[in-house]
Amino acid sequence: MKKIGFVVCGNSGIDYLDHDYDIRVIRSTLLFGDKEYTDFVDIKAEDFYKQLKENPDLHPTTAQTATGVILETYEQLKKDGYTDAIVVTISSKLSGTYEGAKMAASMVEGINVHVFDSLSLSYNEAYMVLRAAELAQAGKDVPEIIDELSWIREHQGLYVSVDTLRYLVKNGRLTGASGFLGSFLKIKPMLHLTREGRVEPVEKIRTRKKAIERIIEKFLDDFEDAKNMEVFVIHSNAFDAIDYVKDKLKAARPDFGEIKDYPLTPVVGAHAGPGAIAIGWILKR
Repeated sequence: MKKIGFVVCGNSGIDYLDHDYDIRVIRSTLLFGDKEYTDFVDIKAEDFYKQLKENPDLHPTTAQTATGVILETYEQLKKDGYTDAIVVTISSKLSGTYEGAKMAASMVEGINVHVFDSLSLSYNEAYMVLRAAELAQAGKDVPEIIDELSWIREHQGLYVSVDTLRYLVKNGRLTGASGFLGSFLKIKPMLHLTREGRVEPVEKIRTRKKAIERIIEKFLDDFEDAKNMEVFVIHSNAFDAIDYVKDKLKAARPDFGEIKDYPLTPVVGAHAGPGAIAIGWILKR
């Protein structure tokens, strides 16, 4: 009888969510000054953003999970009696984690490993693995679960306002930004997550207030007629804006119901920088 296990990368922020599933987490490394941290284990979101604010000249960088560590995770699942593993990773366009997970899968025997590229990150990615675990608990098999994940991947997204492009540009995570680079420190652009899993700029905006207003307006315009969707806010310690964004969304669309907020884990926040806020959505079948 098949027993399906689950793995997700820490970029999903799964560590900040309450759940009862056996989901193994592979965590990236944060390099901050002369110190090295394992994401969430050695440093959590609140502490990281506090350090970033206190040391604005420091440039945090990141390193993906070593292939050997991922392989050990698969081997442990096999020892625990799992016959299959579904692995959900951050977008392959934003990290090498997907390729590392695929490589480790080719090195393990005795367990069928299915690596799924979420083409996303943060809560959108976490939602996928949580949904996969829910389906497995309900008796669904691997092809059915992968089919559902593929559907979710095509019906989710993010609109993002960052307080500065400095971190995204320095870490090479922003594509299509040639028109922004001349004055990137002065603008507060709206970005979005493309269907291909890239982060790209949408509009140049000059002030933080206008940028936040614009992501709200853009989201409400684009999903004016959408029904049955989960809406949420993701942030990198943007405490000045979380309630404002949620209140504006709820006032315009009471049918959204509860709008939760989730922190960007430090490894993702190292690219977004402090003060970033995003409106995320996942359409339901």
